[in-house]
Amino acid sequence: MSLLTVENLEVRHGLLRAVRDVSFAVDEGEVVAVVGANGAGKSTLMRAVAGAHQPAEGRIGLDGVDVTAQRAHDRVAAGIALVPEGRRLFADLTVEENLLVASRVRRPGPWDLAAVVAAFPLLDGLLKRRAGNLSGGEQQAVAIGRALMTNPRLLLLDEVSLGLAPVMVDTLYDSLGTILSGGTTVLLVEQDLGRALGVARRVLCMLEGRVVLDEPAGEVTREQVVEAYFGLSRAAVPDRATAATVQEEPA
Repeated sequence: MSLLTVENLEVRHGLLRAVRDVSFAVDEGEVVAVVGANGAGKSTLMRAVAGAHQPAEGRIGLDGVDVTAQRAHDRVAAGIALVPEGRRLFADLTVEENLLVASRVRRPGPWDLAAVVAAFPLLDGLLKRRAGNLSGGEQQAVAIGRALMTNPRLLLLDEVSLGLAPVMVDTLYDSLGTILSGGTTVLLVEQDLGRALGVARRVLCMLEGRVVLDEPAGEVTREQVVEAYFGLSRAAVPDRATAATVQEEPA
């Protein structure tokens, strides 16, 4: 049974239709990557699923329950946790305090302070440091840990690697591997196509607010994803060197 269902979703920024008639489902335990160019609507989609941006049309369901009208904090209590683009930590609070804030809406489950530090060893020794004094990668680890502290059924990760040094991206994905191997259901926005295809069971590609590709990650080629990414005909797909360096700004 699908844990998350999105049906005919439309989300607007004023008169701009940022997400247009999007429908898909995510099964329990599945990892789905969302890719697409700048402005494709990825982050807006994530915020709509989390309850941070109310859709104009369509339906969002969690385990068969319609949560479209629920506010963000009610969705957290129901089991949806968003790691937003830009991390948005409390800069003046310590790492430990940032993590414990999320525990106030904690659902029953395995994730607590000790479990988060075990999953992200780089946080060991940083618990008393102010979040505003951390590196970008350390802040990202705290942001993911904060979401895990709620014991989510669905983890939304928006731009895990954006702006981070490659060595820190490797460290974060090592920790994410532990989380994903435990069966956590994840919807992931990732600018690094190789990373996305490496961890996801399925890949969605968005273009101008619409899903233009929805395929199992193991059955789709990089060339097919890049074709959908740029909205090009197969004959006009960039060469491998260009495709391998696809980067983007947040949607």
